[in-house]
Amino acid sequence: MISDVLAEAKDKMNKAVEGAKDDFGTVRTGRANPMLFQKILVDYYGSPTPLAQLASLNNPEARTLIITPFDKTALKEIEKAIVAAPNLGANVGNDGEIVRVTLPEMTEERRKEFVKLVREKGEQAKINLRNLRRKAKDELDALKEVGKDEIERAEKDLEATTKAHVDAIDEALRRKEAELLEV
Repeated sequence: MISDVLAEAKDKMNKAVEGAKDDFGTVRTGRANPMLFQKILVDYYGSPTPLAQLASLNNPEARTLIITPFDKTALKEIEKAIVAAPNLGANVGNDGEIVRVTLPEMTEERRKEFVKLVREKGEQAKINLRNLRRKAKDELDALKEVGKDEIERAEKDLEATTKAHVDAIDEALRRKEAELLEV
């Protein structure tokens, strides 16, 4: 019983940390990274479809990304979705075959804005972890057929697991901030 609750909490916390790292990857640094475009949804025949499912993404240069659609009829929609994407500020060009995205040089002010955005995402991830911890603690408290000592031990394990995951988010946040502030 206790081990099931702890295992489920740990699994969900691992997923929350991975989700936070993916979120950090979508924040632009000085380089064109295909991860920036992972969460862009393109209106493809009336349904929102992730860009990665509609095209291949290559970055031949540091600030340039080439998007080659699998279906050439989606070219205009892909271009429109990239232009509408928040926090990119990219120059988008379409030659009828590919979409060429050029990211402008980042200013110091823009870098600081992105650091602030990443910190907000990190704080939201930590809130998610605390919510998962609270839910697991409630489930542990609801167990009636288990002794108090076992529950206390399990809660200490839960706290240690939570702290380890919060530290993982903090470490990913530090790396992303350093990457953003690197000129």
